[in-house]
Amino acid sequence: MATLAQAMKLLRAEARPHELAGMAHFGINVEQERWGLSVPTLRRLGKELGRDHALALALWDTGIADAQILAGLLAEPMRLSSREMDHWVKTLQSWDTCDQACGNAFASSPLAWRKVAAWAPRRDEFVRRAAFALLATLALHDKATGDAAFTATFALIESAAGDERNFVKKAVNWALRNIGKRNAALNAAAIACAERVRSQGSRSARWIAADALRELGSDAVQMRLRRRP
Repeated sequence: MATLAQAMKLLRAEARPHELAGMAHFGINVEQERWGLSVPTLRRLGKELGRDHALALALWDTGIADAQILAGLLAEPMRLSSREMDHWVKTLQSWDTCDQACGNAFASSPLAWRKVAAWAPRRDEFVRRAAFALLATLALHDKATGDAAFTATFALIESAAGDERNFVKKAVNWALRNIGKRNAALNAAAIACAERVRSQGSRSARWIAADALRELGSDAVQMRLRRRP
């Protein structure tokens, strides 16, 4: 098992400070301490270090973005407590660390669905983004959950659709689109949800709805759904 000091040494050896300006162009927060590691490099380090829940918690608490992404790769989802998940989302500072934590750790936790419902009404920008980024990830990867669990989240999507903050509205849209691509029944339900969102009239709601309707009604998505059993 690696120590925190050893893990940080591995991270520092891969630092690419010259990449930070390019990251900022994509809306990544480079005001948070960040060393510019690429996601493929972080995934490689995650494989080298292996799952280590205690180390993951220590890496997260450094506050360094690269270490936090690595933390999500090392965390043991079955061991993540409700308090630990809440702590992580409350200390998020950038959309990329948010989405990586959701995809690499939270989505495999048995608490994932509970956290979608708990975080979606919150006003903290990245807590709310985490709710919908997590929902989008579940819609893509959770093959065991039935349609009813996803249609139940439409109320959360409709409630958050008026949030004008860029990182929130994009996650809301992402979740709606991913739900609508699961199967034909959810596609029809998601399109109906998008129509209700559009009728809200806010700038954010209109954007979310238009983008979702464009993709969910596209020939490519409709053909793919028809081919599925």
